[in-house]
Amino acid sequence: MSAVALLVTGVLTGCGAISGSTAREAPAAAAPTAAASSAATPEATPPMAAPPAAGPSKTASPEHGAPGAGGTTQGRSGAGAETGSPAPLGALGPRTLALIPGKTRQAVVVTGAGRDANRSEAVLYRRTASGWKAGTPWPARNALNGWTDDHRVGDLRSPIGVFTLSDAGGLLPDPGTLLPYDASPGFAISSTGFMGEPLAGSFDYVIAIDYNRVPGTSPLDRTRPLGADRGGGIWLHVDHQGPTQGCVSLEEPHMRQLLQALDPAQHPVIVMGDAGSLRR
Repeated sequence: MSAVALLVTGVLTGCGAISGSTAREAPAAAAPTAAASSAATPEATPPMAAPPAAGPSKTASPEHGAPGAGGTTQGRSGAGAETGSPAPLGALGPRTLALIPGKTRQAVVVTGAGRDANRSEAVLYRRTASGWKAGTPWPARNALNGWTDDHRVGDLRSPIGVFTLSDAGGLLPDPGTLLPYDASPGFAISSTGFMGEPLAGSFDYVIAIDYNRVPGTSPLDRTRPLGADRGGGIWLHVDHQGPTQGCVSLEEPHMRQLLQALDPAQHPVIVMGDAGSLRR
């Protein structure tokens, strides 16, 4: 598979961006919830339980906060409006469900069509007093080669697991999120993707997935707690009409809705992987 050259202005950013001429994945700090260290808990740094690192406040370069507690509040409305009555959390199996913190009240479930597929679907669930309620399904994309329980640099697969969502940012101004948001020119990117599609605008909006990253820092932070070989810079970002290097992408309107809906007080997480793996 030919590598994609991602040219990033300033500090490189997520999903396999490259700085200068060396291809690399965007920064992502590892944070476990059980997956960062192996393959179960939260990947990106935001596993459950990590205070929103100091630093970036709503306008600086904040990165993931930590998952949290929560009663039965549903958080802000907007992203994936609830469409049905209480429902179980997707088609998740017992092992996967066990990785979701009890205090989590918002969960973005990204389900891949198959282990080697780069197309998926994302649904924002809110936990209420009567159970989980699903929002509207959104089309999504993941890494070129699909999914893996043991993500490594250059494998072009998205990590499977449950990860906290603590920090956001982008080239564009804060769209009104409660997550720490780092608006920076460091999110600029150019060149083309695997399908020859332009990558410009891919990082207009970004939510760092706490896989091998430090929550409470900007998505641009390059610290890799699990080591450089485990990759990083795994983000939720704007779709560019092609597969990613490891991230999950959503259409821009849906990224805006998700940013406006996520609430740190609800300890949001992302549950991601192929359907078969998530049923474990």
